[in-house]
Amino acid sequence: MGVVILLVMAAGVAAMLTRKLPTAFALVILAVAIAFLAGAPLTGENSVLDTVIQEGAPALAATMIAILLGSWLGKLLDETGIAGTLVRKIVEFGGDRPVVVALGVLAVSTLVGTVTGSAPAAMLAGIIGIPAMVAVGIPKVTAAGTILMGIAAGMPFELPIWQFFSTALELPVDTVRGFMLKLFPFALAAAILFVLIETRRRGVEHAWSLKSASAKPTSRRKQLGDAPWYALLTPLVPLVLALGFDVAILPSMLAGVLYALVTTTRPGEMNKRLLRTLYGGFEIAAAPIVLFIAIGILLAAVKLPGAVEALEPLIKAVSPQNPVLFVIVFTLLVPLCLYRGPLNVFGLGAGIAGVLIAAGIYPAVAVLGIATSYNQVFGVSDPTSTQTVWSAQYAGVTPQQVMLRTLPYVWAVALGGFCVTAATYL
Repeated sequence: MGVVILLVMAAGVAAMLTRKLPTAFALVILAVAIAFLAGAPLTGENSVLDTVIQEGAPALAATMIAILLGSWLGKLLDETGIAGTLVRKIVEFGGDRPVVVALGVLAVSTLVGTVTGSAPAAMLAGIIGIPAMVAVGIPKVTAAGTILMGIAAGMPFELPIWQFFSTALELPVDTVRGFMLKLFPFALAAAILFVLIETRRRGVEHAWSLKSASAKPTSRRKQLGDAPWYALLTPLVPLVLALGFDVAILPSMLAGVLYALVTTTRPGEMNKRLLRTLYGGFEIAAAPIVLFIAIGILLAAVKLPGAVEALEPLIKAVSPQNPVLFVIVFTLLVPLCLYRGPLNVFGLGAGIAGVLIAAGIYPAVAVLGIATSYNQVFGVSDPTSTQTVWSAQYAGVTPQQVMLRTLPYVWAVALGGFCVTAATYL
């Protein structure tokens, strides 16, 4: 029966790859199929309706709320001009020095990446950052890759990601945070090396530039939307509270929302801006929330006793236990997290992670190391991820071009994560 379940999983991956079904729908159908194949009854204990769907759908509720708050904060960063001001200040400081401008935009992208992910993060940093980089001669593919590498460098500090892995893998937030802090130096080093190496290798290309203002503005802040200097600290507020004062994730993010509002908005306009940006945040968060509902259902299915019993011998047979072999095998498997592949943690990879833990093949914290390392690759180089598609299209190149240019760097980040995992937890 384990072989049949694996074949069904393969069919689910094929449906996602060929876009016959949206990822969330495919995961739910896959979960129901796995539950029936595992011998689960329709209702009752360990059943399809009561356990897989009823209990699985809200299993990642805390993550969904964190995603909503991150989207809300991202919307505020956009509407209040905080994100745009950060990028403009960096561009003004960099002047006509391409590497300085690119490193500055990378720093802003990293900050934005700690607040929110996916396309909203790319847009916050990239709407001004990409044309600014291209204007000083940064090649288009490098400009798009810089935004994505920056977001990935901030990903280890993205609080909704902490909440997701904490809930999905049933680990304390402190444990997730501890590993993310170990992963961050690899992500940051890869991002900086990407900018330094790619700008040197590709040289300067003057293709198109930012539009200049036709008339001198009467109010610079009004025209450019500059936010006050103290409001620019907004992305740091949730991080300082969560890292420095051990405040829980959701209150930390709410504090960031309130700080952004208070430092940029007149009292009489606060209510309207709060509601407007909250509703905008719902629109941004809708797609990932649906995906997390589907992932929760899939996790509930693969953790059913029948599924674990069927899959345990097969997965154990192909899962390396030797630390060196562990690093080699999982490094070679990196491409399987691309194109919504079977190791994509926001797809079937979440189910595989659940089986690895439920069957006792690896400790949960080692599975955390695997999943987060693959996530660093997916977040930058997957041509189907929304942030990669948006950045590439906005820069005027293809997602595949961005993938080929960035993949060696994020592959190295994954290797670093696997080495830390093997040395620390195996």
